[in-house]
Amino acid sequence: MGGQRGAGRDTPKERRRTPQQRWVGASRALGVAIALLLTVAPARGQSLPTFSTRELLDAHNSARAHVGSPPLMWSSALASHARRWADQLLATHTFAQQPDDPHGENLFIMSGGTVTPAEVVQTWVAERGDYDPDTNVCAGVCRHYTQVVWRTTRAVGCGMAFDGNRQVWVCEYDPPGNVAGARPY
Repeated sequence: MGGQRGAGRDTPKERRRTPQQRWVGASRALGVAIALLLTVAPARGQSLPTFSTRELLDAHNSARAHVGSPPLMWSSALASHARRWADQLLATHTFAQQPDDPHGENLFIMSGGTVTPAEVVQTWVAERGDYDPDTNVCAGVCRHYTQVVWRTTRAVGCGMAFDGNRQVWVCEYDPPGNVAGARPY
């Protein structure tokens, strides 16, 4: 796709590398990225919840491996973008996709409890039962699932906001998936 920016676009140098060289480079970058912990600020004296980028990436990449899609890389820029939107949703007591967002986006909200990153992603992946890959038809809700496994998506970044009662999770994907008429994998 012409004009795409960010992690989904190969540089001329990258195109000259063999698939094995690309994998080694991606693995090294992934190792650095998954070593990071994202911390979310508590509201009004609440305990400080944290989540691991490793757990988020593992959950996404496990679902992707199941259908043969390449692993995602972590994007700190997408994570910051996601965190800002999660904060906005929590502050305004709303739950909606960002208007004019150039990325793919998945949302999750939990009230009266907490969830792990893997549980959030597993909720989206559970929609796979509504998707028929033979016909490329969704018989219910499956756009969260198809975004998780979208073959051409290369990067993900997630953020979570917490107010002591509600958790709002946002994951941003680049390039976005769910292109009308295209197959996710």
